[in-house]
Amino acid sequence: MITRQFGSEVRWMLRRPRTLIGLFGLILVPIIISFGIWTAGSDEGGGGPPGLGAILQGNGMVVPIFTLFLSLNLLLPLVASIWAADGLAGEAQHGTLRGLLVAPVSRVRLLFVKLFGLTAMSLFAVTLMAVVGIIAGTAFLGTDGMMTLSGTTLSFAEGLLRIGLFILLVTFQMVAIGAVALAVSSTTEHPLVVQAATMTTIIVFQVLGQFSSLDWLHPFLITTGFPGLIDVMRDPIPLGQIGDSTLLAGCYLLIGTGLAAMRLITKDS
Repeated sequence: MITRQFGSEVRWMLRRPRTLIGLFGLILVPIIISFGIWTAGSDEGGGGPPGLGAILQGNGMVVPIFTLFLSLNLLLPLVASIWAADGLAGEAQHGTLRGLLVAPVSRVRLLFVKLFGLTAMSLFAVTLMAVVGIIAGTAFLGTDGMMTLSGTTLSFAEGLLRIGLFILLVTFQMVAIGAVALAVSSTTEHPLVVQAATMTTIIVFQVLGQFSSLDWLHPFLITTGFPGLIDVMRDPIPLGQIGDSTLLAGCYLLIGTGLAAMRLITKDS
């Protein structure tokens, strides 16, 4: 039964028009970035220092990581909040959540089905962006392996492993944000409230992270760990910041899931 519930949730999410539109928008990002870098590299010349376009020529394997890293600050959290909003608040808005709550199925199981759908869609979206990034980056920039931030060049296979690791790390961050959005989603019948609350929190966290006087607060902000994920581009990979970022995201995941479960268990409408 649980397998059928998981499959049904993912199929239902994929049938939503907003999901398909969102996925289409996500795959455009690496294409636009690849084209922009290629154009910049083609226009650069003269005796000045090389810009980003010139540096990344022949290094198309960097595009998926560069794209996901940029999208993690705003675009991917937005998508995660939309899916979390549809999961509970959207069901409540359309009147279908009441039927799910009175069904002979544990409410905790229902929550984990929604969390599974969020996780599956997040992994699918991030992987899709990475695959399109590899194709677009290779087509526009070519590939001679992956140039790391440490100055070394990895083989194509090693580059794919780094991209796979980055996909998992970014997906986990998305799921953590989505879990908090699920907690908000369990308290309202309006999906837009969930999206607004989640994105406002992300933006406020990023603003707070710019003030050195609030250094004591920075270790508790999930956005503080985002820059550390780029360490997958170093050779060898330093695990300090990556581990701290993943641990922080895990705390947000547990807190968000716990709050959503507490609310869902006592929800009667």
